Amino acid sequence: MDDGISRNNNNSNQILCPIKPIRCIVKLGGAAITCKNEIEKMNEESIEKVSSQLRQAMISGLSSLKICGMDWSKRPGNSEASPTVDDFSDQSLLDSDRFIVVHGAGSFGHFQASKSGVHKGGLNQPLVKAGFVATRISVTTLNLEIVRALAREGIPSIGMSPFSCGWLTSERNVASADVSMVAKAIDSGFVPVLHGDAVLDEAQDCTILSGDVIIRHLAAQLKPEYVVFLTDVLGVYDRPPTEPNAVLLKEIAVSEDGSWSVVKPTLKEMNKQVEITVAAHDTTGGMVTKIWEAAMIAKLGIDVYIVKAATDDSLRALRGELKGNNVPEEWLGTVIRLLR
Repeated sequence: MDDGISRNNNNSNQILCPIKPIRCIVKLGGAAITCKNEIEKMNEESIEKVSSQLRQAMISGLSSLKICGMDWSKRPGNSEASPTVDDFSDQSLLDSDRFIVVHGAGSFGHFQASKSGVHKGGLNQPLVKAGFVATRISVTTLNLEIVRALAREGIPSIGMSPFSCGWLTSERNVASADVSMVAKAIDSGFVPVLHGDAVLDEAQDCTILSGDVIIRHLAAQLKPEYVVFLTDVLGVYDRPPTEPNAVLLKEIAVSEDGSWSVVKPTLKEMNKQVEITVAAHDTTGGMVTKIWEAAMIAKLGIDVYIVKAATDDSLRALRGELKGNNVPEEWLGTVIRLLR
């Protein structure tokens, strides 16, 4: 299925990188943070666990400090009191450690976009225009909830929508990917939280920009040490993981020309023979896009880890414990890296 975005990066805006290097860009997969077959239903248990792990990864060595939440808005059914000034007296050492978070839409946005055909363009059609609005309402609603979940863990998260930041496409190629505000937010000590979004397209009026494509452009411009994709399965398999005898691919090597091959396990005729499926309502290409974009990031010399969210294995990846050749045999996930 067409993923709604071509992958030509030649026209992307180039900017100065932040003063300090980015440590990690994290993708929260839509299937990992929402109940993807139920419209606009969050997986609150997974979001809470992922947010806690991100805090542990970002603010290493300070886990004994009291968590001072930053979501001071009233939530239905919650009587939690806002923190006092004194609660922050010992928080001056907190450092969000230069992470960027990007999340997919899952059951938020995909149904609206698919029903109206937003990814195909045509804002002159009333249904498409209405779908564009509906899609953005849905994805920004999820973005706010992710930002709030991170804020409750004491992470200074700031929601940043690609549409509002001026990301544009042309014939579904990314034509403008201005990340200057992302860089400024990071240098100001915030954790930007971006998301898959409906954006304007110079040729077909509009389309859907997936979180996986966004990550690749952020990685190309901001050069993180590593990238982590958190999913609802252990990693990349040689076929849909629900099928019998599906094999987890532990390591994939990417050549400089963009081609890739399976390193571990060693299986005959597996080169590029990963069979995957895309849900009928998914306008972003699902795992098809994820693997391709991960390979393009690895081509830049940046290691990519695809791992199940809210597990011990995901925490190790987020902390950067797997960098270099430090991937233990018992770790369950997929490493995608440049063939050196």
